[in-house]
Amino acid sequence: MPSLGCAWEHTCGDGGSGALSVPRLRVETPERAGLDPAELRHLVRDVRDLTAGERPWAAGAVVVAGRGPVIAVQEAAGWAVRWSAYDPETDAGVELPPAARVPMTVDTPFDLASLTKLFTAVAAVQQLERGTLGIDARVGAYLPDFHAAAAHGITVRQLLTHTSGLRPELPLYDCPDDTARLELLRAEAPSSAPGAYRYSDLNMLFLQYVLERITGRTLDVLVREGITRPLGMTATDFGPCPGAAATEDQRRPWAKADRGMLRGVVHDENAWALGGVAGHAGLFSTAGDLAVFCRALLAGGAYGPARILGPDFVDLLLAPPGLGFLVDQQWFMGDLAGRGAAGHTGFTGTCLVLDRATDTFLVLLANAVHPRRRPGDSAPRAAAATRLARAVHTIAG
Repeated sequence: MPSLGCAWEHTCGDGGSGALSVPRLRVETPERAGLDPAELRHLVRDVRDLTAGERPWAAGAVVVAGRGPVIAVQEAAGWAVRWSAYDPETDAGVELPPAARVPMTVDTPFDLASLTKLFTAVAAVQQLERGTLGIDARVGAYLPDFHAAAAHGITVRQLLTHTSGLRPELPLYDCPDDTARLELLRAEAPSSAPGAYRYSDLNMLFLQYVLERITGRTLDVLVREGITRPLGMTATDFGPCPGAAATEDQRRPWAKADRGMLRGVVHDENAWALGGVAGHAGLFSTAGDLAVFCRALLAGGAYGPARILGPDFVDLLLAPPGLGFLVDQQWFMGDLAGRGAAGHTGFTGTCLVLDRATDTFLVLLANAVHPRRRPGDSAPRAAAATRLARAVHTIAG
């Protein structure tokens, strides 16, 4: 049987700040969740294998998968901190003594990287629901000082669907101060014609500025008050997060800044340059908290006594092509793709997939950039999703 680890106790209550009393997701056997235990045993084995050996896919990983209100498997493998540095001469990590390493647990927080985009997207759709934001409104209507975007008529929908034509990123990390960074963003025009898909961190950065302008609140406050606090996601917030899994020994030339071994501070260089709170990166969370996020969306925007979106707006968020969410992407969803599964990946090694057709969810968090980044490889993420898809199909067949 898959090891369930310790039952995940999701505590809530934040000093009387208005959090609701939120029930935890139940940890049950795969059979009680309507999932095939043999496939989930393979899923656990595969995740363990990802962290094995001298040059593993990731130093450590946590997987949580379930169906309906039930967590059927949660497993931690490997190390939250394994190496003290990266040695470019040997192209290998410098091992910490065994006593100094930090083992991975199911409650270890991770730098979510681009999974942050999903929370920015939900915050935007909340404003659509309230009527304070228009899906086809021009960005220039909210940010006239972003003169290049205004001149090209970029819309909110284009930001959310990565069809604005903006290039993937800007070197904000090389700017001397916040004023220079803001001026660079204000002057940024599409580098290709709007309308075609082109993934870009700048889309969610621009959307962050739109949300902050129309609400008068910063993005971290919008996420906390509108999403994580109502859902009882007490382990989810923008950094710093001292107990998080380590990421990269960040140095040039392989990175874009010289910051040393990172743990508990955002890995993404642009998010770091912006103070750790950015529309495209910066959130830290645990697999258990993200399971609650998945469950809320699978249940039409509600979890326990909290509702973060109405069902029609969840449909708007998750229906193809997705707003912020990627839909039916086999390269990381494996066999879950094809019927409207939605989710995202993160550069640090993270992944989230929810499938409304089968009411299933998968969260795979890994520190795959520890001790240094490598070319992206989403095959393990796709394989994990395929295991979950087969677990459903075996029971159904």
